[in-house]
Amino acid sequence: MRICSFLPSATEMLYALGLGDSIVGVTHECDYPEEVLSKPKVVKSSFDPSSMSSEEIDAKIRELVLNGKDIRC
Repeated sequence: MRICSFLPSATEMLYALGLGDSIVGVTHECDYPEEVLSKPKVVKSSFDPSSMSSEEIDAKIRELVLNGKDIRC
């Protein structure tokens, strides 16, 4: 079985169920458990939120959506 997880909570549940070896791709937001960090990222953010506050992230997403741009790349 090959699994691609698009939701961090689903990724965590898959690992809890012992299916971590079946995961072949995750999103940029999947960061737990630590083993997931080595999985290929199949969805990435179109901007780097790592140094942004919650308000800045919200404003950036609103700007992108308002301009018809995608928040993923």
